[in-house]
Amino acid sequence: MIELTQWPSLTDPVMIAAFEGWNDAGEAATSALEHLARVWDAEPFAALDPEDYYDFQVNRPTVARDADGERRITWPTTRLLAAHVPALGRDVVLVDGIEPSMRWRSYVIELLEAADRLGVTAVVTVGALLADVPHTRPIPVNGTSDDDELLRQAGIERSTYEGPTGIVGVLSDAATQADLPSVSLWAAVPHYAGGGPSPKASLALLRRIEELLDVTVDLEDLPDQAHAWEHGVDELAEGDSEVSEYVRALEEAKDTSELPEASGEAIALEFERYLRRRDDDPPRRG
Repeated sequence: MIELTQWPSLTDPVMIAAFEGWNDAGEAATSALEHLARVWDAEPFAALDPEDYYDFQVNRPTVARDADGERRITWPTTRLLAAHVPALGRDVVLVDGIEPSMRWRSYVIELLEAADRLGVTAVVTVGALLADVPHTRPIPVNGTSDDDELLRQAGIERSTYEGPTGIVGVLSDAATQADLPSVSLWAAVPHYAGGGPSPKASLALLRRIEELLDVTVDLEDLPDQAHAWEHGVDELAEGDSEVSEYVRALEEAKDTSELPEASGEAIALEFERYLRRRDDDPPRRG
């Protein structure tokens, strides 16, 4: 761990992590994390040594001139930032990373050692994936956890996914193995519109983080960006009959799945209303 500044003293911190790469469709997760870093005035204090985890032919360093006009090389890495968030009543550690090329187990061990050193009491991993969802409807954000306490929260379920995983899944599992409560939030980005940044998906993730942490996040102009993105995809779909037809099919499937009569909970509520009506009816006279 490379110390950039003195390690901060934090109060009941929660760690929020997002990673560029396979786990970041539409750059939604990393954009959401960078938004939090900006509005919460997060300060970097440490970074992982990139020499240990990155293939520089895959994630190349970049060169640019600094404020003094000197050419400087910036190496790909994972940074840790700290933020004091009075409205939250606790502090936040942000992990702004790139999915490593190698030594994943050492990578997550180093992150969890940092979490232990800082007194982190919960981990939130944030990701985004391409999915068959329409851009015209709210972006779905799925929350999963293996922690019994977190599973009691609305919208958090135990994951049933089986298959290849990324660094988000590895970090979440390592946190669970270390008895550190963790929850993973995943936004579903329309696959036909996942070629560039998706501010609508970033917005959906931030709103889910608000619900999870019970805090209000300054969204700045992100809602306007999300609206402009949706309008741009509208124009894309209108210019291609196949895409337009496909979007309509996705909309119909989404709307049908959300009809009240399609919900088991709605059926249960309707049955309860029926029972109440029956109880309220006066008895019939023979």
